[in-house]
Order: sequence, then structure tokens, then C-alpha cells
Amino acid sequence: MNRNTTPSSSSTTTLQLDHRTPTPTAKRQTLLSDLAADQNLLPGLPDHIAQLCLSHVPPSTIYSVSHSWRRLIYSPFYPPFLSLYALFLSTDTDNNTGSNSVNFHSFDPISRKWQPLPPPPTDPPIRFIFRHPSYISRKLPIQSVAAAGKLVLLAATTEEFLPALSRPLVFDPLLKEWMYGPPFHAPRRWCAAGALSGVVYVASGIGSHYNNDVARSVEKWDPSRLDRAKQPRDWEKIREMKDGKFSRDAIDAVGWRGRLCVVNVKGDFAKEGLIYDVGKDEWEEMPEGMLAGWKGPAAAMVEEEEDIYMVDESKGSLKKYDHVRDTWVVVVKYHEMLKGAQQVVAGGGRVCVLSADGVSIVVVNVAGLDPGRVWVVDAPPGFQGVAIHILPRLSKVEDIASK
Repeated sequence: MNRNTTPSSSSTTTLQLDHRTPTPTAKRQTLLSDLAADQNLLPGLPDHIAQLCLSHVPPSTIYSVSHSWRRLIYSPFYPPFLSLYALFLSTDTDNNTGSNSVNFHSFDPISRKWQPLPPPPTDPPIRFIFRHPSYISRKLPIQSVAAAGKLVLLAATTEEFLPALSRPLVFDPLLKEWMYGPPFHAPRRWCAAGALSGVVYVASGIGSHYNNDVARSVEKWDPSRLDRAKQPRDWEKIREMKDGKFSRDAIDAVGWRGRLCVVNVKGDFAKEGLIYDVGKDEWEEMPEGMLAGWKGPAAAMVEEEEDIYMVDESKGSLKKYDHVRDTWVVVVKYHEMLKGAQQVVAGGGRVCVLSADGVSIVVVNVAGLDPGRVWVVDAPPGFQGVAIHILPRLSKVEDIASK
């Protein structure tokens, strides 16, 4: 499933993304009170001390030691390591079908296996399509973001060319549950969608038809408030865009250094760019060098949002933005599988790129030892990806509690 494209030892072929500190709840602690009932995690130490010690050991090391240690890394007592998530279409069926053609999976970098997510709710039914028989050559985008540790579906198209979602559909990996967020002020498609500091933003786009008010509108929402105990906060309108030129394509808005960066066209084409300053609630022109070099999909590191990486999809190169010199610096000069890249995500010192055909995810190490090393994670057989994200690994609470 993993293919190295440069010589490397087998110990470094897994997609290992740095883990984060969890916030375990009392309920989860109760469910997992028997985590190591059969034996102590570390002989001579109480389990709560052993768990603290082991939380500093890489999950790939723990996984190979024993079953009790392996169970620990999927429990609330161990910092949840980052994993890849993907939206897939089946290559074996007609992509003109509705919601059944969209599949949600997670790639566990420790076990090196894809596993399906629980199915989304069917009430109301999800009715969005990726292709339409009237427009065979045109892909109808399904837009989603990762924010506050959750996967958030924001926009898609129905067979009637209407917005498929009137409110966001959210998946929480640690709860392994789907839930709906509050209704949008304006359901839309072909919009700019992104996240900044855990807050989701949607901008521009169209509804059932073009409307200048919708094309200029922007709204935001904090998915961290979405749980069973609280009523989710509504979407909040923020400063409008100067015009409706950003409704031409489905764009990933990139959260970076307290700002949201948006261009109006994908690929290596002449484009316009704007930056939303959250602190000022103002839209500003994108720096000249940033805009001129923005020639493909881009993303910022999910942890600090300090660095933006972009794939020049016509040249097949990966670049990093230098905001001091206002220029893009080459990280990977050329890789065949970067040409025509669909999407970029970044986290845990890795940049992950969805290939043009959607059957491979190119992973580039951009931090630590051996920067610039490239390897590949293949999609499950019979599937092609349409979107990827980096989020905490799936919980296995029910598996542990049942043992």
C-alpha cells in the first residue's frame, strides 16, 4: 500500500504524522478503566504512571511491542496521532449515481491500513453527485475541510444543480459519529471553503443560480461547539468580498498566520487573490509574489498555520511560501505524480498531495530528518480520491471496552 519513490529503509515507509495532546473525558476513562486489566503496562508502575511515560514514545514503536500497548495508542490515554482521511468514489460503478458513490475512509499510518468510516446519516438523505450525464467532462466538486479535529462537509451539487447541503455534515473521529451543524445563511456550491484556527469559513459561490449577494457573502462557524451538551452556535456573517469574481471555481481557502488566503481560479492560470485579516475583519489584496507564484493547490500546516505549501501542478514541483521575500521556494523540484495534483493538505511535518487520477497520495517529508523524501500511499483497490484531509486517528473505544 505504501511505495517509496526514493531509496529508504523499511522503518520509514509508513505515513507517520505527529500526534497531539488529547482531552480525555470522564466517560471515556470509565469505558477504558480495564485497558490493561490483564497485565500492567510497565511492570512495577501503576498504569496511570505507565500511560504518562508511554505517551512520549512514538506510536509506531508502541504498536509493535504488545497487544496491551497497541490498545493503549487507540485509547483516550494516549495522544491521538494524525491520520489521513479521504473521500473516495468507486471506480467500479457509474459515478453518475448519488450518495452511494461517495465513500469515507481513514488511513491508519501505524497499522498501514485503510478503514471505512461509519456511514453518514440517511435522514435527510445525502444527494450529491460528482459527475452529471449532461457534463461528462466536468467534475462537480464536493467541498470539505478539516477543522477543530473534525471532518466538515460544506458544499456539493445535486442532480438538479442545487446546493446539496443546507447545513454542514460533520464527522468526529474520536467519537466516530456523524452530526449536522447549524443551517447556512446561504447554502452554496462552487465556493471558497477553508479553516483558520479551528473555525470554518465559506465564501462566494452560487446557490441554485448566480446571485451577486451570495457571490460576495462570507460566513464562519466554530465546529468545536458542536456536541451533545451544547446548542451549536449559528453561522456568523463577516465582511463581504469586494465583488463576485470568486464564484468561478471550487477553491480551498488557506488559513495562514491569522489570515485566510483565497484565489479565484485553480491551476496555472492568471488569477486574482485576496487575503482576509481576521483581526481587522478586512479583505486585502494578496501580495504580488504570492499571487504570481500560486499555480496549484495549496495548504498550510494544520498545527500552527505558519507555513503554506503549494504544488505547481504544471511543473510537478512542491514549493513553500517565503513571506519575508514574498516568493515561493522549491522544496521538491520535480516529481511526476505531482503534475496535475488535485489537492494538498499538510500536518505533522508532512505534505500530502492527491494525485491527478485520485488513486495515489504522494507524501513529502518537510521536517525533521531527511526533508524532501517522497513516498506514496495507494488508495484502496477500486477507489479514486476526490478529497483528502489530516485529522486525529479514529477512536477504537468500543473495541477496547468490549474486551
